[in-house]
Amino acid sequence: YRAAKASIARPRRVRESSCASSSRQSVIPERRRRLDTPPDSTITQPGTTKNKGQSNTIDSSPTKSSPLVMLRVGPEKRLFAAHESILCASPYFADYCGPQSPSPLPIPHFQHPGKRIELPDESPEILSCVLEFLYKGDYYPRLQHNARRRTWELEDARADGNPGTTVYHHRAGLILRDTAIYCAAQKYNLPTLQRLALRKQGLQTGIDCSTILSSARYAYANTPETESKLRAHYLALIIRSRGTFKRSGTMQVEMERGGRLFFDLFVAMCNHMDEDVASQLSVCSGSLQRY
Repeated sequence: YRAAKASIARPRRVRESSCASSSRQSVIPERRRRLDTPPDSTITQPGTTKNKGQSNTIDSSPTKSSPLVMLRVGPEKRLFAAHESILCASPYFADYCGPQSPSPLPIPHFQHPGKRIELPDESPEILSCVLEFLYKGDYYPRLQHNARRRTWELEDARADGNPGTTVYHHRAGLILRDTAIYCAAQKYNLPTLQRLALRKQGLQTGIDCSTILSSARYAYANTPETESKLRAHYLALIIRSRGTFKRSGTMQVEMERGGRLFFDLFVAMCNHMDEDVASQLSVCSGSLQRY
C-alpha cells in the first residue's frame, strides 16, 4: 500500500514541478518583455495628448503667464491686446502698467485684460508696427542682407516703390511710415527701433516732394529740439535733391508757411556752400604750390 501510494504520489510531484516550471517560464519572458521597453520619463499633464516621437513639456514662455493689456488707439479707439511682459520692454508702457488696477472692460475673444492704456493721438498702423517689433524684433517689410551684393535691402522690394512706404496720419496727412515709426520709438523710448526705422527710411526711393516735406514737418513736430539724426536726414535729403525741390510748387508753399525746418535748412545750405568753397580753395592752393 505504501509502495503503491508512493508510486501514485510521485507522478503528482512530477506534474506539480512541471506546472511550476512552466509557470516560471511563462512569467520570466513577461518580465523581460517589460524591461526591454524603457520607461517613459516625461510627465503627462492632465488633459494632454502626446504625439509619436514628441514628449510632453510645459511651455515656459513668459507670455503664457503674463496678463494681457488693452490698448485703445487713435480717434476711433481701435482695440489692441498685448502681453504686459512684452510691453514693459518700453519704459513708457512700463510706467503705465505699474500703478494700474485691473480694467473692468473685457476684450472679445481674449481673456480678461489686466490693464488699459489710452493712446488717442497714435495711429493704429504705427502701433501695430511697434508691437510687431516688440514681439519679433522687426516689422514688415523686414530688413534683409544681400550677401551677393553685400548690401542691405527691404524684403519684397520693387522698382516702383516698397510696400507700405507711406501712411495716412489723421493730423499730418500722408507721411512716410518709417518717420512715424521713428517718432513713436522716440516717444516709447525704444532706441533700437529708432535706428531700424531710420535705416529703412534711407533705403526708400521714388518719394514725392510733397510727401518728403510733410514728413519732415511731422518729424520736426514730434521730436525734441535736441534730436539730430532724423532732422539731419531730411536736411541732407533736400540739399542733395535741391534741383528737384527748387522746381517744386509745394516747396514754395511750404517755405512761405515757414517754420524751424526751413531755418535749419538755410543753415545747412550755408554750411554746404562753405564746405564747397573751402574744398575749391584747397584745390586751387595746391595747384598754385605746384607751379
